[in-house]
Amino acid sequence: MSHPNLPRKERELHNHHFDSTIWNDLEFRNDDIIIATYAKAGTTWMQQIIGQLLFDGAPDLEVAEMSPWMDLRVPPKEVKLALVEAQSHRRFLKTHLPVDALRVSEKAKYIYIGRDARDVVWSLYNHHSNANQLWYEVLNDTPGRVGPPIVPPPADIRQYWLDWFERDGFPFWPFWENIRSWWEIRELPNVLFVHFADLKRDMSAEIRRIAGFLEIPIDEAIWPAILEHCSFQWMKKNAVKSVPLGGAFWDAGAEVFINKGVNGRWTEVLTAEESEVYERRTVAELGPECARWLAHGTLDAVPESASSQVDD
Repeated sequence: MSHPNLPRKERELHNHHFDSTIWNDLEFRNDDIIIATYAKAGTTWMQQIIGQLLFDGAPDLEVAEMSPWMDLRVPPKEVKLALVEAQSHRRFLKTHLPVDALRVSEKAKYIYIGRDARDVVWSLYNHHSNANQLWYEVLNDTPGRVGPPIVPPPADIRQYWLDWFERDGFPFWPFWENIRSWWEIRELPNVLFVHFADLKRDMSAEIRRIAGFLEIPIDEAIWPAILEHCSFQWMKKNAVKSVPLGGAFWDAGAEVFINKGVNGRWTEVLTAEESEVYERRTVAELGPECARWLAHGTLDAVPESASSQVDD
């Protein structure tokens, strides 16, 4: 039985990273898991958490390969779809699309991870500024790119923030529409909201909440291993397994992709006035309730029904 308020795909998104058309050809399975974020809000962390839950705390999971970023336009969608179709385990796929450029299926469960945009951009800057020539060649020079190429970031992180803020996500993709589109469907029974700050505050409780939503029973005997393997220290040490292509796009290696895992670094750079401008715009763009959740988490943004099973 389909949910009456299930959104429909309304458009395609293309740029140096995106080819949203891949979702048109995906054959959903009844137990698919879709991990969604704007970017740099805890995507890799969530992939690790779900991998640990699905595979009983195994220490050697290649989650970057097991959980592909579907709408990344490389490798070509024909290659990626064949690999995903061949997977025999419960699939957990990644997206950075807004809802209206994605197919939302009643067969799948969707987990959306949020984070204060200032923390997102500080993490994004680390990601972008450490990218090597191979990263630019793959994104800019392979067939199928639509729109302008992505260019190196400015040396000044404040300028990077101002460009991103004033041009709504430049040089990546729009931010506000991403958050808004997911917030609008947060009460669907197959959608769960998770916040980066809540994972930092009480990872154990959040992983149990995620497991409940996904209907994955927890074996208490392996619970300590799951927690260890989802810790920042473990993921940093074993980053090659959780970072795309083992970190080949960053000369400093996979560890630079798993950066600091902390919030608030922007407080040392942005002035109080610059932060106030951001906070006012957040309320204007998202409304007060969503703005509070984005800043802090822990708003019980998702009702109890969100963890119930979705009828097929």
